[in-house]
Amino acid sequence: MTTILSFASITPHLNSHNQCLIFRPNYRPKIYRFRCNGENPTSNSSTNRKSEPENAVLKVAWYGSELLGIAASFFRSPSNVEAPERVLELAGDGSGVADRSVVVETIKDDFERSYFVTGNLTLDAYEEDCEFADPAGSFKGLRRFKRNCTNFGSLLDKSNMKLMKWEDFEDKGIGHWRFSCILSFPWKPILSATGYTEYYFDAQSGKVCRHVEHWNVPKMTLLKQILRPSRGLWRKRTGA
Repeated sequence: MTTILSFASITPHLNSHNQCLIFRPNYRPKIYRFRCNGENPTSNSSTNRKSEPENAVLKVAWYGSELLGIAASFFRSPSNVEAPERVLELAGDGSGVADRSVVVETIKDDFERSYFVTGNLTLDAYEEDCEFADPAGSFKGLRRFKRNCTNFGSLLDKSNMKLMKWEDFEDKGIGHWRFSCILSFPWKPILSATGYTEYYFDAQSGKVCRHVEHWNVPKMTLLKQILRPSRGLWRKRTGA
């Protein structure tokens, strides 16, 4: 909003012919501008408020699945408790820094073994205190990540994971993937999604120091997929 205020001044003039003073108004407006800027509540704040309950539900589901996987590990035979541990001495350049190309090829090989759901990953490619993050939360610790992957795999009947594309950047690499699985719950839910993972490389060791997952589906969609019975199970129960 803009407000304009005008003021007029009067200046006397001498008429030499009639010898009298004539007051002529001399308008020299002085303009003062006042601006009032108002902002409506942004949509981001409302969006953030709406996403807070979703984040809380997703975190509960995430930690619940972690605890479920730990509990399920006690009922598995000792030979299947953990996936075989792969240890590979990564070639260095003489300075103690792991060769980037070797680390990248190791990650690609781990995709072939569906390390997300088997825990069968090359530990030497990661820092011991590597940070692992996904849409539900984050934590640090390579051993915990391996355990969670192994336990999650024990909850699956079938799974398929494929690396679709790899991109190299200065400080990281990005692997684009496609994943689907059938969970071994009584209602046999099907989980299917695409996404990508960012692998940040430590400048001193050359190993992965951050492993950040991004899913190309809304958070709540993943949870709904887990809660939805598979179509095959529904047809079987109805006799269709």
